[in-house]
Amino acid sequence: MFTGIVEETGIIASIKPGNNGKEITLQGNKIIEGTGIGDSIAVDGVCLTVKNISGKEFSADLSEETLKLTTLSELNPGSKVNLERALKMNNRLGGHFVTGHIDGKGSIAEKTVSNQSAEITISVPEEIMQYVVKKGSIAVNGISLTVARCDSNSFTVAIIPLTLQITNLGMKKIGDEVNIETDVIGKYIEKFLGRLDGNYELKNRKLNLNYLKEHGFA
Repeated sequence: MFTGIVEETGIIASIKPGNNGKEITLQGNKIIEGTGIGDSIAVDGVCLTVKNISGKEFSADLSEETLKLTTLSELNPGSKVNLERALKMNNRLGGHFVTGHIDGKGSIAEKTVSNQSAEITISVPEEIMQYVVKKGSIAVNGISLTVARCDSNSFTVAIIPLTLQITNLGMKKIGDEVNIETDVIGKYIEKFLGRLDGNYELKNRKLNLNYLKEHGFA
């Protein structure tokens, strides 16, 4: 479990074939402190398990599913990635609960920079967009952000100068893909309502305000 508060950017040292996927090695500084074999680190929002540590570098395996679902398959040695160690329960929760289990990829459709801040609009598939709400939380490349506005197939987030400075969002361009994780709370609500409705997957019904009113939740 993570918070979406990126601790630093790291650099990919190498990516090579591994067991049923690839092995990635990354360079970091702060991220190595207190980290041991088997610990979890979010890399651009993707939860990876540390398998080896050597100096300022750590290695992890990338499964075929991770390569298919995330942007990690598109990165090369030298690429900068956002890094965050797993949450300790005695730490402050500065962002929101982020699992590191990516829902899919989004594409940057618009980017406006003004006074060292930025607004970024990201296009996402419908199956992701259904969990995005105005003023709700969303993780983009592992960064906890607040949705400023949204429509049927995209959402917009405002990026403060500090976030642009310490993460890799500042270097992203229109057309670049980013990892998206929606707020897990909405998924649990949908699953719970699906059980009440006798339809576990809610395949033919979208979770919306009318549905909540029909079932006494709003």
